[in-house]
Amino acid sequence: MSQPNAIPVTLAEIARIAGVGRAAASNWRRRHDTFPAPIGGTDVSPQFSLTEVEAWLRDQGKLRDIGEKERLWPQFDALGDRAETGRAIAVTALKQQHHDVVLESEPELSLSHSAEHLVDRAIALAEREGPREVFEFLLGRWLDTHVRQISSTPEPLAQLMAEIAERVRTGTESSGPRTVLDPACGSGGLLRAAADVCVGGSDGMDPVLLAGAEKDPVLAALAAARLSLTSLEDTASRPWTVDVRTADSLREDSHPDLRVDLVLCNPPFNERDWGYEELATDPRWVYGLPPRTEPELAWVEHAVSKLRPGGVAVLLLPPAAASRKAGRRIRGALLRAGVLRAVIALPSGCAPPHSVALQLWVLQADRPGQRTDVGHSVHLIDAGDAAKNADGLDWIALRSGVFAAIGVKDHALRQDSPGDFALWQIRSVTVPTIDLLDDEVDLTPARHVPAGSSGSFVELRESWSRFSTLLAEVQQSAGSLSSIGLSAKEDGQPGITTIGELARAGALVVYAGQLPAEGSVRTGAVSKAGVPFLAVSDLLMGGEPGGWIPEQEVAAAALRTTERNDVIVSGVTRAFFAWVEDRAATVLGPQLYALRVDPAKLDPWFLAGCLRAPANGRQAGTHTSSSARVDVRKLQVLQVPIAEQRRYGEVFRQVVRFEQTVQELGDLGAVLVRELSNNLSAGRLSQS
Repeated sequence: MSQPNAIPVTLAEIARIAGVGRAAASNWRRRHDTFPAPIGGTDVSPQFSLTEVEAWLRDQGKLRDIGEKERLWPQFDALGDRAETGRAIAVTALKQQHHDVVLESEPELSLSHSAEHLVDRAIALAEREGPREVFEFLLGRWLDTHVRQISSTPEPLAQLMAEIAERVRTGTESSGPRTVLDPACGSGGLLRAAADVCVGGSDGMDPVLLAGAEKDPVLAALAAARLSLTSLEDTASRPWTVDVRTADSLREDSHPDLRVDLVLCNPPFNERDWGYEELATDPRWVYGLPPRTEPELAWVEHAVSKLRPGGVAVLLLPPAAASRKAGRRIRGALLRAGVLRAVIALPSGCAPPHSVALQLWVLQADRPGQRTDVGHSVHLIDAGDAAKNADGLDWIALRSGVFAAIGVKDHALRQDSPGDFALWQIRSVTVPTIDLLDDEVDLTPARHVPAGSSGSFVELRESWSRFSTLLAEVQQSAGSLSSIGLSAKEDGQPGITTIGELARAGALVVYAGQLPAEGSVRTGAVSKAGVPFLAVSDLLMGGEPGGWIPEQEVAAAALRTTERNDVIVSGVTRAFFAWVEDRAATVLGPQLYALRVDPAKLDPWFLAGCLRAPANGRQAGTHTSSSARVDVRKLQVLQVPIAEQRRYGEVFRQVVRFEQTVQELGDLGAVLVRELSNNLSAGRLSQS
């Protein structure tokens, strides 16, 4: 029932308020009759009264102090219209801009009465908690809410692009004025990163100009607002100018007379309607008219046209831009002019689209007196297998390896790292321009990096050390397991039950995996606000989740997630397997099942051990098609007391550990064979 004065919140917001996963909020709604009734929204994404939700959470002992920002965002979101909410967030910052920041062209933003009221509340909160903190919070929530319509450059990648541009332009020293342009600036992430680089690495009080263009007027306003709050604690009196304009930079150069030190750009990909016909005689096409199918090369030429002598441009591009036949003439012209300095292949998942391994192109305008013939060289860097850590991609390793490959020093290399830590799994080669000017002009790094340079010698030594450790573990496990006594008698064997019978007895609950909505599963590195998604196809490809779903969509679609110590079973014969889940939460796809046991009646390791026997899957298979399915409820389990289950479970755990160690040993052995073969074939056998 609609309540005009109520503050609406979604299930995702309720989960944030309670500090739980978003699937938990969906479960509360299903399981508790007292849960507040929806006051609006849709069946897929219902909305609830914040006041009623807080009262219910308080009664259930689940309410926590969420802070005023969390209370403020649902009211902005309730404005409903994406543009209206974005304009209101922008005005929140523009009314509080830093006194040393000059807005060259302040956007005109009209707001409704309710939006103006929210802006006043946000400004009052900003006076207590800080203007930038409140603005960045609201902007982050807005971008998360509209992630399907708006893609932004992740902060670590934006920082890397800004640092590459600045280091290539000046080497290891920073001095002189700073003028930066992003001709497709979105919400201003790249310009914000450039501001950090300019402040952190500059001497003196030289002025800074941050210029941008964006065809979406709401995004342009948000970018201007974001930069107007640039924090200058360490150089508080330094003059700054922000000039963000609403324009399509290819069709209409937003800053026609401006030449800059740095250009940073994450342009739109695969836009066929970029202005090919009307721009055929544009003077920016110094290196040739970009073909209709090569809009990314149009952005490259535009970026180079905006550079001062010695200026540097760094663009994030799809890998096809380096190899498509239609673009080879322009790539060749860039090489002959000595403009292209480096092509860096990034790991997949660095930025949307996460399934694609994007590339950074580094270009530099000629300095006066610089030669522009084919005597130049180009750095080709393949970081597709860059090191991972517990949080995903190791950005410190990536940046250090990239800086080493392009010949500039990385002052941020962590002190506890070994000397060649940054080269971990980053391959690079410097290729003379003349060697790239063949019929294809293919600049894909992987096509040129020698196979023998794939790993550092420290990495190879560490691999041998790990191999020896695994070998010792295998020997130890084999000794332990080989001593286990197995009875040859069939008399007195335990009875057999099935999953279906155990479920009816209340010893476990069977949860079936679900098919997510089309387009909801993302690929690449899992976002901090994402839940891994596991499908049967992932089991066939190695066993790790191949995608993820934003938590907000998991909650909205009421997708069930696994819990620790659930027993996961595949219901397909060709990928039949069972294991004890150790991840906090995963969304299961179709034909996968989670068995949630009562620990007083069933030991999860015992259950998984019984189920994972190949013979068990064959017996429970339906055999009705070429891809036979397993009827999970027919899978058989021994009937033994809980104490005996735990004894079996411990042995099953040892068997699993033995299996994993043997597999890792085999995989690492294959890596060592490959690396030794590559290095020997490259002539690296020591003479001593």
